[in-house]
Amino acid sequence: MHPPVPPISSRDEPRFRDRERKNALAAAFQEQGEDYDRLRPGYPGAVLEAMLAQMPARAAGGEGRAIDLGAGTGKLSWALAERGLSVTAVDTSAAMLETARRGGASLPTPSGTASPAAALATSPAAALATHLAPAEATGLPAGSAELVTVAQAWHWFDAATASAEAARLLAPGGVLALVWNMLDVTIPWVHRLSRIMHAGDIHREDFTPTVGPELELTARSVHQWEDPMPTGDLIDLARTRSYVITAPEERRAKVLANLDWYLHEHLGHAPGDLVGVPYRTDLFLYRAARQSLVGLRGC
Repeated sequence: MHPPVPPISSRDEPRFRDRERKNALAAAFQEQGEDYDRLRPGYPGAVLEAMLAQMPARAAGGEGRAIDLGAGTGKLSWALAERGLSVTAVDTSAAMLETARRGGASLPTPSGTASPAAALATSPAAALATHLAPAEATGLPAGSAELVTVAQAWHWFDAATASAEAARLLAPGGVLALVWNMLDVTIPWVHRLSRIMHAGDIHREDFTPTVGPELELTARSVHQWEDPMPTGDLIDLARTRSYVITAPEERRAKVLANLDWYLHEHLGHAPGDLVGVPYRTDLFLYRAARQSLVGLRGC
């Protein structure tokens, strides 16, 4: 039987002023592929293993198929391919998917792997395909994945139609994984960093995603870890935030100058110092509701 899900409230995820503002912020990432891939963190090995452990094909010793919705530059897609899955990265940005096809950045991931390209050299079973489409209507065959993932992107989708599409894509017994990396703002200096950076993807402690009735939550977990970054890269990380991307030049320059002051003067780091940036990764696992009920009856 599945372990009990920790009690959490049903508060909404981050709110947007209106649909037009939401679309403008989402579009801001379209041309940020290289910087986004170089500067945004990967995903801890424990999070990946928690996803894979629930896959029916993995339990049976198979390799498994995954569809990564809103894949962007393929940060999560490549991590799954590295572990032997056949992965289809789905996104609406051709520029982001082009970065994904090139194999992503060469920076180490939290699990210590060197690069996606290097991983493929040692894991010939790994495979990554890309598919240009919205998450709400991928056009991919029904039941074509044992694992469907969404990393940093669910709040950009229409939850009702994306839920129905995810449930349609899942093979029998398959798992949907929603995952977010967030700065760990329980640490005071990180909280101030997030405010200066205007990090808008910080959820409340009792956050839970909105999903449709086709899906049933089966597990939730929080993983804390650090991503080491030189101070210059940490400043540049702000450039990948939708608020900074869409801000007027004067406001953007002020944000970056404030970050420079905070890191180098207030916190006392020398330029280029390596800073361990604390993150928390929230993982939510779902199964199609009817499959979950059948599984529970058989326990």
